[in-house]
Amino acid sequence: MSHFLPEDEVVLRACQGLALTYPGIGLCVEPLYLLATRPAPQRRVALVAGGGAGHEPLHTGLLGRGGLDAVVPGAVFTSPGSAQIAAATLAAALLGPRDGVLLIVKNYTGDRINFALAADQVRAAGIPVAEVVVDDDLATDEAAAGRRGTGATVVVEKLLGALADQGTDLDGLAELGGQVAAASRSIAVCARAHTSPADRTPAFHLEPRSLDYGIGIHGERAAHILADHPSVDLVVTRMLDELLGHVPTGPYGVIAAISSLGGTSDLELRIISALVHQDLTSRGVHVHALAAGTYVTALDMAGFSITLTGLAPGWAGLWDLPTDTPLRLPGSAASTTTTLAPPTHVPPTADRSGTAATAQYGGRAFLDELHQVAALAHADLTALDQATGDGDFGDNFCGGVTAAVWLADRAKIAGTTALADTFRDHVGGSSGPLFGMLFTALAPSADHFPADIPALAAALRRALSRITAIGGARPGDCTLVDALAPAADALAVTPPAEPGRALTAAAHAAIDGAHRTAALTARRGRASYTGHHSEGLPDPGAVAIALVLTALAHVHEPRIAKELPALPDIIRC
Repeated sequence: MSHFLPEDEVVLRACQGLALTYPGIGLCVEPLYLLATRPAPQRRVALVAGGGAGHEPLHTGLLGRGGLDAVVPGAVFTSPGSAQIAAATLAAALLGPRDGVLLIVKNYTGDRINFALAADQVRAAGIPVAEVVVDDDLATDEAAAGRRGTGATVVVEKLLGALADQGTDLDGLAELGGQVAAASRSIAVCARAHTSPADRTPAFHLEPRSLDYGIGIHGERAAHILADHPSVDLVVTRMLDELLGHVPTGPYGVIAAISSLGGTSDLELRIISALVHQDLTSRGVHVHALAAGTYVTALDMAGFSITLTGLAPGWAGLWDLPTDTPLRLPGSAASTTTTLAPPTHVPPTADRSGTAATAQYGGRAFLDELHQVAALAHADLTALDQATGDGDFGDNFCGGVTAAVWLADRAKIAGTTALADTFRDHVGGSSGPLFGMLFTALAPSADHFPADIPALAAALRRALSRITAIGGARPGDCTLVDALAPAADALAVTPPAEPGRALTAAAHAAIDGAHRTAALTARRGRASYTGHHSEGLPDPGAVAIALVLTALAHVHEPRIAKELPALPDIIRC
């Protein structure tokens, strides 16, 4: 959305938005800086940090009590100027009775030069100034300019903010900052470049399934590319192997901070954090704090960084102190996952009648046939749902069928009963409960041989009634009901004079109903949210109903069911 603003307005507007959101933050427009207006009364030394924009919430996220006093933002990926930094530093020093200012500087040439010049200006005004340089990026360990300053900046700012609020003097804060920076290292990987602000295209190209290993937060390319995209657990292990070679891991443990580079979801970060915790604890490293979130970014780059800080006495307590800042970091981590047991008594929710009877027949033919069909249809169902919904239907439906096979084997229960239990209790979304109702209705009769057509007809009627009552869909709404209703009608009216064709006729009806959904406008389900994007495509739930009826027909009427369309013709209409 920032692409709709002139480039010189982007950072200013972002600062305005932050100051409006958090009343304890003040904004100076010319020169541009942000100031915490409610500092802790015991604070004697102001903390000032800053750098180019595009790394948010770095710096601005820790502006306030327990964090920084002033933040100086530059243009995207560009250091602020020395006059701008000097003005912010003077403002922070004069906000209350202060004994000096500590500048927290990331190790980039522009930042080092401009902060050093600003420090000279402030000292000339009679205000003591010291600097802490953060240089944690392990990927640039041997660079002539030294290691870049990246993810450890958050740890340094958090610990210094807590100590500053206790009234520590300038020398004490500078000493702690240097120690924390020395005890911290970071490394980052990415799978997709950030969007260049200049031309709105990816800043560089990575081959599919490749990772840039050691990427910089300004989009600086890494020296190493990991081809053929190794699994995330192997990538995490490699990163930790390198970090632990440089980070002290004594009796006080470590802080592990996992940050999105801007385009990595919280879901992915939580997975990575679990892998980091598991890996470190397996090596005997105590993880005092496990922070996973968006802390130091490179605009919208798809990647993540890991920062490790080896703790010294008293540091853990500083980390755990609360802040009044936009970014709230977690305190001490759990040593293990708290595992909860389910309730010991669950009232029965399904009609289990017929289970014993079906078991004597083996009761697996329908489940096995549906399993084969689902495996072949998985990719097509996913593609249909990506076009008309959120793309999870293939995984939910086909994964549910596979899980039912496992349950039937483990629990020695009939196949359709396993389908009912699995979809009802373990498959999420709307497909889980809706197909759970269908399989629950079919369970007493689907595994009987020979087929009990009246019982199956009654089962489809029960399922249709229950699904429409719970889901609210009716024929014509472009849902699975558009395949289930004609199948139930066909099975109910098949004349007895045509024995052996009832299920095949029902499957034909379900297939025709699924195909007709391509001409309908969705009024229920996720496809109803996507407007014209779902037009011309069959509803994936209706297609799955057609697959269920087709599998039933092939099991109970194998000779007649050969006239049914082939699988690709059922799915692609």
